[in-house]
Amino acid sequence: MVKIEGTLDELRALLGRAERSVATATETVKETKKVAKKTKRKLSEWQRYVKNGANHIKFKRGPKKGRLDLAAMSKAFKRRSKK
Repeated sequence: MVKIEGTLDELRALLGRAERSVATATETVKETKKVAKKTKRKLSEWQRYVKNGANHIKFKRGPKKGRLDLAAMSKAFKRRSKK
């Protein structure tokens, strides 16, 4: 590591102002972020079903307690879809 000593004005002359370097860094980040966004697609019927909290079926006991029971949800979804 190199140790630099001097007055504040001398250090600014040597290293440049921090504000300018931060500003240029943020400008370059903004330039690189201009990437084309992907178009959002419509969710499938199953994805919308799972997203709805009223349709959640959870394990009530055992090691998976509290997690979604996707098998039971799938059966309920298929029975619901037959109408």
